[in-house]
Amino acid sequence: MPAIVTDQFRILNASNFVDSIDNNNYYVFIGLPNPTKLTESTVVGYGRSANWNTNPPQPLDSFSTNAHAGDTMMFGKKITSANIRRVIQRVDWTAGTRYEIYRDDYASDNRSPLKSAGRLYDAQYYVMNSDYKVYICIDNGSNGDNEKGNVSQDEPTFTDLEPSKAGGSGDGYVWKYLYTVSPSDIIKFDSTEYITVPNNWATNTDPQIRAVRENGDSSINNNQIKHVYIENGGSSYQSLTGQEVDIVGDGSGAKARVNVNQGVISDITVSAGGQGYSYGLVDLQAINNTSSGTSAKLVPIIPPSKGHGYDIYTELGTDKVLIYARFDDSTKDFPTDTKFAVVGIVKNPTSGGSGGTVSTGFTGSQFSSLNAMLFHDEPNSNDVTKKVQGNPEVGEVIEQQITLANGDTRVARAYVASFDTETKVLKYFTDRSLNYKGSRDQTDYIGISTQGRFYDFSSTGPVVEGKSSGFKGYINNNYTGITTNPTGSKQINLNTSFASGLSKPEINKGSGDLVYIDHRPLIARNTRQKEDVKIILEF
Repeated sequence: MPAIVTDQFRILNASNFVDSIDNNNYYVFIGLPNPTKLTESTVVGYGRSANWNTNPPQPLDSFSTNAHAGDTMMFGKKITSANIRRVIQRVDWTAGTRYEIYRDDYASDNRSPLKSAGRLYDAQYYVMNSDYKVYICIDNGSNGDNEKGNVSQDEPTFTDLEPSKAGGSGDGYVWKYLYTVSPSDIIKFDSTEYITVPNNWATNTDPQIRAVRENGDSSINNNQIKHVYIENGGSSYQSLTGQEVDIVGDGSGAKARVNVNQGVISDITVSAGGQGYSYGLVDLQAINNTSSGTSAKLVPIIPPSKGHGYDIYTELGTDKVLIYARFDDSTKDFPTDTKFAVVGIVKNPTSGGSGGTVSTGFTGSQFSSLNAMLFHDEPNSNDVTKKVQGNPEVGEVIEQQITLANGDTRVARAYVASFDTETKVLKYFTDRSLNYKGSRDQTDYIGISTQGRFYDFSSTGPVVEGKSSGFKGYINNNYTGITTNPTGSKQINLNTSFASGLSKPEINKGSGDLVYIDHRPLIARNTRQKEDVKIILEF
């Protein structure tokens, strides 16, 4: 049985997602600082590839790979309503360009003249001018004899509520002003590909938005229909100018004035827009005094909903959402000495921390999903256990020999995510690539009984060593707290709480729903840059 998922369902899904931001906790996160082999001698680990940076692998959608993304997650920033917008494809007004008119009947069997679009939202019927004002095209001078219309010569700049011509060139264009992209949205969301659309259009109290919305409500203003397209002017009609005729259909109150030149309808202008129309027919009976001519075909263009500007999400087809997050050096949650190759969105992770795992949802504005250890650092001491030797390399393996309660010796292992040379805090994570022999291989191997298990680092254990860098350090088991003063000159907030030199992630490993994941060539952070992450979700 033939069926489709309609555009309106996609728009609804986008709106539901935007609305859900206020009732859930979504976070943009970055992760995976070691997407390739660290050295030529090492094996490419699970979820990684040797050519990641030249050809990032397509993310896979499975519980297994989603769990791995959670394991390699490093830190995240909460998405708020201030950082999410519906968006549409960017179309800049350019002189000498043709634009299509808004029509309610573009479909696979009635394609748009210019773009051959099989639906309205793929037609080029709206523009943004040089001042970030957005308009839809009501008329472009087109008719049945000139289907593609004229080129646009006059840039629309007005903010009138009713459709208007933009200038005096006579290009035939009539534009309807919708809204102006706000300066804050330009700064935060500006894109070469997309135009942002204001949030909460139906309830927005901005005076200009409210005026456009209320003017588009034909139940109040009785001005629904704005344009009638002349597909065929017919013949043998009475020659006259400005004759008013009715537009009939399932609505009421709409009228138009027609001009007839040598029996052909040459022009028609809507004089009253009416209300309640989902279709319309122009009644020409009053001027049709002969049966020998050809009947005209005049097409009233029905706006969405109640009228142009009333519901711009439907009018513009907002089935895409842009999410913005900025990661800078303002907090120790976002270390600047790390790298990342994965960007994603996680929904409703649960709270972790040094107090143990809990089931409550995490609600903070940002999080670190990394474990951490703080090292002794007394460079003038004669005691080697009080010194840090060298600096670990992001992505390398660190190891520590630990002793179990039964006296057996094991090895705790992890990957380095960052190392703060000032505070001597090393952040790390573990994932299954430390236990697998190969990229995706669960074959049994000698030593699996020990190497196939994870062991926690011990604050009372021996030296922690970097396997590639030669780094060595001893965990400071005397340190408990959230701030440190390594130089004696200032207090530094570590953002996470330490107990005996160790700190747990602020969220529980693998918690939350992974709703988006993007693989990128490896990006190295540093103190002189900020990362503005912009994610487009298309529904």
